[in-house]
Amino acid sequence: MIDEQAEEKRRGSFWRELPILLGVAILVAVLVRAFVLQTFYIPSPSMEHTLNVWDRVLVNKLVYDFRDPRRGEIVVFKAPTEWQSGTEGEDFIKRVIGVPGDHVVCCDDQERLVINGVPLDEPYIYTDADGRQDPAADEKFDVIVPPGRLWVMGDHRSASGDSLEHWEQSDDNIQEATIKINSVVGRAFTIFWPVSRAAWLSVPEEFDAIPDSPPAN
Repeated sequence: MIDEQAEEKRRGSFWRELPILLGVAILVAVLVRAFVLQTFYIPSPSMEHTLNVWDRVLVNKLVYDFRDPRRGEIVVFKAPTEWQSGTEGEDFIKRVIGVPGDHVVCCDDQERLVINGVPLDEPYIYTDADGRQDPAADEKFDVIVPPGRLWVMGDHRSASGDSLEHWEQSDDNIQEATIKINSVVGRAFTIFWPVSRAAWLSVPEEFDAIPDSPPAN
């Protein structure tokens, strides 16, 4: 009899505590999503084939509380008003090409972007089924990235609403062509779905050769 009473007491205690446990689990999930990690899906072909339509990525929302974005990283950001298609607070995902103070030029004699005087090979740029790779840019440009802003581009250059497109559309307005660093939500660091495409989104080694500042004149 004593064992049965103890068992009933344990069961009753469990059901009383269950709402509290569920509440704590939900709170932890909300806090993690708000401040640490968040999932995003890819709605457009602008980053193909690094990221394909409907890929799902995991975004680190905490990393840029401690440092600024770096060249080569893939970032999610709140799109500037001029970039939006009508959805308030629309999120974009692009690759960081230039950080504040960088001198970004298109192009050298091999049709590569040049950053701070050093050409950048970009093996991640979109290649179609026939092996034709998009050009690094469809128009020549020569910009200095302003303080507090980033020059970002999609890997599928011919299908990306990015810094270059808005540079062209704004009559070479560098403010409209770049995004604010504080608009960045976080860094996409892995594809987790579909499982067949799971991969880390590391910075390509080609960015290692880019110096931190333009050469002195």
